[in-house]
Amino acid sequence: MDKPLERPPSLTVAENVWASFRFAWAGICYTFRTQRNFRIQIGIGIVALCLALFLRLSALKFLCVCLTIVVVLALELLNTAIEAVVDLTIGKTFHPLAKTAKDCSAGAVLVAAVGSLIVAVVLFLPPLAAKFAFVFGSLCLSLPSNGNWYDR
Repeated sequence: MDKPLERPPSLTVAENVWASFRFAWAGICYTFRTQRNFRIQIGIGIVALCLALFLRLSALKFLCVCLTIVVVLALELLNTAIEAVVDLTIGKTFHPLAKTAKDCSAGAVLVAAVGSLIVAVVLFLPPLAAKFAFVFGSLCLSLPSNGNWYDR
């Protein structure tokens, strides 16, 4: 009978769940310090949350905004991790597969960011148009009284 596979030793293993949280927080802090896009995405996320509160979005719509922000930030963290592993593996040399890995992980973040923009337009535009009718002018005339053009 074969022996079960054992986990190879790693540099550091978390002794408990709090240590795991510290390692996770260290990864978030590293990404915040080193990745300009992560800082921009956090800023945009804060603005989106403030706008959702200002517009008094329903709980479900607010949850959609929160989940969209979380997906973009999580993918940016994964993108940073993939880039670090690729850099560790190949060093300063070029390899087309390393480029593919980095490009695909960056592409995943881009897809999520475009999706978050679509969510923002669908959730924020109608109530913004209703609140600021003088700015949007004729657009407000085509909106129903509740400001939800997608609920028709």
